[in-house]
Order: sequence, then structure tokens, then C-alpha cells
Amino acid sequence: MSFDPLLSLQNATVRRPTGLVLQHLNWSLKPGEHWAVLGPTSSGKSSFLDTLGGRLPVLSGHYIHPPGQLRNVVEQVANDYQFDRQVASSARYYQQRFNADSAEESPTVWEVLQHRIKPTGTVNENSVELPPPAYSEEWLAEVAGWVHIIHLLDRHLTSLSNGETRRTLLARSLLRQPRVLLLDNPFGGLDTSSRERLHGILNRIAAEGTTLVLVTTPREIPACITHVLELSDGQISWQGPKAEMPTLPDPAPETLTDPALLARWLNTSAIPFNFAVRMQQVTVSYGEKMVLDSINWEVRRGEKWAVLGPNGSGKSTLLSLITADNPQSYRNQYELFDRKRGSGESIWDIKRNIGFVSPELHLYFPREQPVWKVVASGLFDTAGLFRKLTPEQTDQVEFMLNLLRIQHLREKRLAQLSTGEQRWVLLARALTKNPPLLVLDEPCQNLDPPHIARFRDLVDELCQTSERTLLYVSHYAEEIPACVTRVLRLEMGKGTIGEM
Repeated sequence: MSFDPLLSLQNATVRRPTGLVLQHLNWSLKPGEHWAVLGPTSSGKSSFLDTLGGRLPVLSGHYIHPPGQLRNVVEQVANDYQFDRQVASSARYYQQRFNADSAEESPTVWEVLQHRIKPTGTVNENSVELPPPAYSEEWLAEVAGWVHIIHLLDRHLTSLSNGETRRTLLARSLLRQPRVLLLDNPFGGLDTSSRERLHGILNRIAAEGTTLVLVTTPREIPACITHVLELSDGQISWQGPKAEMPTLPDPAPETLTDPALLARWLNTSAIPFNFAVRMQQVTVSYGEKMVLDSINWEVRRGEKWAVLGPNGSGKSTLLSLITADNPQSYRNQYELFDRKRGSGESIWDIKRNIGFVSPELHLYFPREQPVWKVVASGLFDTAGLFRKLTPEQTDQVEFMLNLLRIQHLREKRLAQLSTGEQRWVLLARALTKNPPLLVLDEPCQNLDPPHIARFRDLVDELCQTSERTLLYVSHYAEEIPACVTRVLRLEMGKGTIGEM
């Protein structure tokens, strides 16, 4: 058996258009090894995977891999729909998943996996010549069975939940039978049972001969992992066998906001209302699939709620009714801010009172605008800034940048920031208009543990007033802020109310 490295970086330095991201890396992947890549936000973890996957060239030093095309050896699992231009063009906007007609414009899971994607807008299917299926139906069924998506093959891609999408993208890569599989935060956004299932899938993949390299967190290292690489500021801070991994100290407490600015922000008066949300027998269905089934729920002004439930239980659909992103709003009886939905208010009247953050909003948000414009767009609830600000609005944006201590990011494009920094900026966007209701849907997804703790503590700081109402979604109990006292649990579309 050969013990020559499958992949090797020798004094490798890597640059993105924004500057150096990795420096002087010496690392090798030997047969039989499986690596977890750890590190704080902005440490270079995703850039490390992009280098191994051939997406980022080595500026100096060497990247050594087997001869021939790298893509025949290494497969990098996609994080979203951007892996294919035609798929991306059919998944155009955040609200699409809640609109049955628009969702059906996207390809089915089977079409994506078999590389038989029709151009967007195709009316006459006979006018499009598609290649034969990429894989045998037997092999497709076997892989789909591994990742538990057989029942999804006929579903349209944009109708899938977060967990279902991640399993579909994993299947897409496994079908190619790579020698080395690269995964970036594969457990992000998954509920407890889905995470356990994915751990089992990865352990099985490793046992059957595929080498794994994955970016993850210390709490989600699969049992099959043999080695750990830790990055800090684009350099290797530690590498070695998993059993010898040092215990990292807890980060020191820090002040997350400017106290004087926070006091000003908290004292701003909100619109008068008694109930942020009042739902009566709310039901949402798509064809025969019941997503929400007779939900009765009241959220009083100033209450802090967790909305919990497994992937596909209806959490995002429930929130889409509140944020006015779901066209089935008008088929239901419910009130927002003491006003019956559908009584003449516009979508923008509703959104004006809500600050919203979610992984899906993050996915679809344009990345080319500078941070200050991203934050300013929260004043208008648009995906980017398309108008000139008044002096007062400019002051609001500067106030928020200073409040969250992100003024140093002001002129950087969103694309230049790490995932954690982008999430911080999108929170600033949600807070800029000082909304009475904060809706935070898995805001810590794909953040490292120190940033999760910072985000959770920041939410507690921002919600220390009875004027602020909070709806918080998470799959991890430790991510839920201490201010949360009530919980709505969803299971197969049904809701149960309780105390935290």
C-alpha cells in the first residue's frame, strides 16, 4: 500500500482579490486519514477548502496532487444553488420557496442529480435537447438512499427545506465517486436528528474508502475524523491526530456594543400595539402537503419566544407569514401589530416594523454592495440600496455601524467579508430602523463557537427592554439567548406552546 500523500501543500500562500488569505501552509493528506478543519471566523477555513478544490490558485509554494485533472480526484460539495448557472437562474429570490407556481419553475431533484436541467422559461419541452441521464437509476437510488432523499426526487429544488437541500447537494457530489470529498460546515442548519443522520452518512462514506476533509466546529466532529487542522489568521496554528487536539480556552468576555449608543437605541419609542402576532387556525398547504396545520398562537408585545422544531416542520413557513413573504397570508385569519392581515396594509407597512435575519436571506442577498449600503437597505427592506439617503438616514446607518462596532468594515463589499462578518452586517441591516419585532431565523448558522456566544449575548443586550419582541429559531439549545422565556414547538405542522 502506498503512503504517498493524496494531496499536499508545501509552503503555500493563497490570495483572493481582497488580499492574502492563507500563508506558508505545510500540510499533507495521507491515505486512511480524514481531517476536520477548525478555526475562528476569518481564519481561512473556506479558503483552505477552495484551494484543495482548485477554486483558488496557489500564489507561491506548491499544491501537489495526483496527475491529471484535479476534479477527477477531489469533489467539493456545493453550499447553495450557485454550482450551476441554470439552477441558480431558476432559484432567483428568497420568497420563491413559498410561492407554489414560482417554485415549480425550478428543476426537480432528479433533474439536478441527473444533469438534465431545462433552461429557465422552457415552455415546449420538445424544443430542448437534453443529454442522457448522467447515472444509472440503480446508482442514483443507492446514493439517494444513503442520504435519505429518495422521497425528494420528484420535488422541485426551491421547495426543499434547508436540511433537504444540503442532503441533495451531498448526493450530487457522492454520485461522482470522488477519492477526496470536501465539505464546508455540512451540519449548519440541521436539526438534532438530521445531524445524527449526517454523522452516520459521513462515517459510512469514510468506511467505504472516500477521504473526507471538512470544515466544522469542535462540537460537530464526526467519529471517522482522524486528524485536526486548526487555522488562525490564515496560518496553521496546530495540526495533528484528533486524540491529541488541545483544549481551546474560552474566549474572554467582551463588550459587544457601545454602552452609550445602546442606551440611546433602547430608549427609542416603538409603535403602540398589544400583540405582535395573533394567529387563529392558520393553515398552509402546497397540493397535498400540509405544512402548517391549524396553528393558534399569540405573541404579546415585549415577549421573547423560541420557535423550535425539526427540519421541514414549518418554521420558515410560519415566519414567512409574519414577514409578509408568503402569498398564502390572505387565505388565513391572523393579526400583526393588532391589525388584521389583508385589511389594506401593504407588505412594506408590515416589514417596516420587523427586523429579519435568516440563512436564506443571506444566500440570496447581493454581495457586491459595500457594507454601509447593505446596512442602509434595511431602512427600505430592499436587497441592496437603490436610492439616495437623507442626512437623517445617513446618521441612522452610521449610528448602527458604531453601535455594533463594525465601522471598520464600512467600505468593504459584502463579498469581501467572512461568513461571520456578513452575518453581523445583516444583523445591523435588520436593526437599523430600530424595529419593535426582531425575527432571527437560525442567525448563528455556520458561525464558530466564539461568534455564536457573541451573537447570543448581543441579542440579550438588544432585547433587555420590554419594548422589544423577539422570535428566535435555532436547532441548538445553547444558542438561544437567556432573554427567551417562551417556546412554540412545531412538529409536522402542528404547534405546541410552552415555557423555556
